Amino acid sequence: MKKKIVIANWKMNHDFYETTSFLRNLLKIILERKINHKKKVIIAPSFPFLQISNQILQGTCLSISAQNVHQIENGSYTGEVSVSMLRSIGVQQVILGHSERKKYFFETNEILLKKIHISLKYGFSIIFCIGETFFEREKKKHFSVIKNQLEKTIFQFPSEKMNFFIIAYEPIWAIGTGKTATPEQAQKMHQYIRSLFMEKYGKKISKRISILYGGSISETNARNLFSQEDIDGGLVGNSSLRIEKFVKILLS
Repeated sequence: MKKKIVIANWKMNHDFYETTSFLRNLLKIILERKINHKKKVIIAPSFPFLQISNQILQGTCLSISAQNVHQIENGSYTGEVSVSMLRSIGVQQVILGHSERKKYFFETNEILLKKIHISLKYGFSIIFCIGETFFEREKKKHFSVIKNQLEKTIFQFPSEKMNFFIIAYEPIWAIGTGKTATPEQAQKMHQYIRSLFMEKYGKKISKRISILYGGSISETNARNLFSQEDIDGGLVGNSSLRIEKFVKILLS
């Protein structure tokens, strides 16, 4: 039975001291409560603190992910970070396609496809986000929107690359809003996503791939969400910033 995966996406939060103290305290709690036997935990701190975070977590049950990467290998792209730079400091995972990247930095499926290519070239695991807007759900287009996002990105790759992917379904209308899909709504979409992988790659891959829920997960709703058959964990935003809340989610 595969472990549930819980990812803390800190976004543009936590300075050096907050990052390092959080990680050290979290490790103590995880060891005391043996949480590592129940969940696979991934932390995605801000770029400046990836190296120190990786050093703190080296040899532990926790791992590190970058929140983004540039689609070009190197060159005159002021302020950007390449996959090779991340790999040189020990990072081997990246979040791609987050709705905030699409909204504020205009990332298209074409850009994301390039980011997937370069990430796979360097052997990175990819936490790939997909999701629909409130308008698209209201118009009952949410299933077709999700299918299109997958077809334009991940489904461009062969079955042997699916081991590198974790899918994070994040309804855009629930990101940072305090709203969340009901467990039934989330399960229905997760089941649909799994069925798309079944159609494209077969039963073995569809069962093996982890599909996480992301969208205002909190310590109060995590247990009900994680108990759904096709929800394999969560991509946690605001509730991962406070250690007491995050630990409660890990214990859900």
